[in-house]
Amino acid sequence: MDHKAVIIGSGPNGLACGIALAQAGLRVEIFESAKVAGGGMRTEELTLPGFHHDVFSTAYPMAAISPYFQKLPLKNYGLEWVHSPAVLAHPFDDSTAALLYKSLKDTSERLGRDEKKYFEFFQPLVDQSDFLMDEILRPVFHLPKHFWLLSRFGFNALKSAERLAALYYEEKTKGLWGGIAAHSATALTSLASSAPGLALQVAAHAVGWPIAKGGAGKLAQALISYFNSLGGVIHTGIRITDLKQLPPADLVFFDLSPPQISKIGREELNARVQKKLKSFRPGNGVFKMDWALDGPIPWASADASKAAIVHLGGSFDEVKESQEALKSGRVSSKPYVLLGQPTPFDPTRAPLNKHVAWAYCHVPNGDPTDISGYIENQIERFAPGFKKIILKRSVLNTLDLEGKNQNLIGGDLSGGLTEGIHLLFRPGLRLINPYAIDGKKFWICSSSTPPGPGVHGMCGFHAARSALRTLTKI
Repeated sequence: MDHKAVIIGSGPNGLACGIALAQAGLRVEIFESAKVAGGGMRTEELTLPGFHHDVFSTAYPMAAISPYFQKLPLKNYGLEWVHSPAVLAHPFDDSTAALLYKSLKDTSERLGRDEKKYFEFFQPLVDQSDFLMDEILRPVFHLPKHFWLLSRFGFNALKSAERLAALYYEEKTKGLWGGIAAHSATALTSLASSAPGLALQVAAHAVGWPIAKGGAGKLAQALISYFNSLGGVIHTGIRITDLKQLPPADLVFFDLSPPQISKIGREELNARVQKKLKSFRPGNGVFKMDWALDGPIPWASADASKAAIVHLGGSFDEVKESQEALKSGRVSSKPYVLLGQPTPFDPTRAPLNKHVAWAYCHVPNGDPTDISGYIENQIERFAPGFKKIILKRSVLNTLDLEGKNQNLIGGDLSGGLTEGIHLLFRPGLRLINPYAIDGKKFWICSSSTPPGPGVHGMCGFHAARSALRTLTKI
């Protein structure tokens, strides 16, 4: 095809969009404001020389199970997945921890009275995970190929996480589920707050929650290298503030949040489109910390050392309370904390016998309050002596995160509110084509479109496919 496309933004969706267009024969250029392409897939020395930290995203279950990324030869371009013995750990105050393993059987056998119920609930979803992900990583309105499988998932995904927790008998099973469900960054009492957690749990048993050897930047490099091999061009260090800066193109894609698109297209996009873009509602933000450590984290439960990802929050009720506090614009003094400890499984990220770790918790959007004490106290609660091994820390509040990546409005990692209808229909209630912005030239391909947040590239892939179908009519 003798057509040209331009993409603003080089996150996973921008790169997926660019690759899909280049595979179809288009000439594609990507413009990235940062000095390094990759968006949230970035690794930097945030603390001390030789300590490599993932600045934004870090664990990649959705990238590993993505129907599109799985088809790309990323291994040939340097991507190597690293798996910890357990997918994740959820420690409790009695010095024990619930573990989620890739093996559904191994996980179920450790859940006491919930063994049979857990296994029977997830087995059909995990056994057909490829088909399931192909269905749920699409816009809501599509003709399903696997109707009963999608219905089985959707019936439970539309429930609140609190309601789904009532299926279990054991408090530790409920706690494990609460930690996974809280990835939704919203209240666990909200409609459809189970959806992200269920998708992540199915992915955990199907492919694990791998990390990229050497850091998140390695996933970005693999996607960039493959895109370049197809003839694609990336321009870095160029901030697009007006569409007049772009070269002539048949198609223009925005791997950006709606407020950014509104500003850049203030002259070209009509008033109706501008109104919709400005009605965007961001989700909760995050407060993130990274540490250079003198040794491994001294967990009270040895089981917590088996997983690269650890959820800190205690019981389901405590996690629920932490997420519920966000609705009233506050942060719990014992917040739910997501923690990553990559170096026990990928020692390339730190000097010999040293370690890196990261953690974040959800906070109200745009809240600049320093809650580093809350986070470190939660870690110390389950790992006594943690503070003593800190060599240096990096602290990023919501505004710092937005400063590093302007897509993260107020520290929102999810591309918009994830409650109920705002998760299912984004960037708005558009039934026909959620990727088309204005006519057949302008398209949005960021996580502010279906299927929403996660490093899976499917927003970019579907946007590209939608646009390609219109090319013969241009």
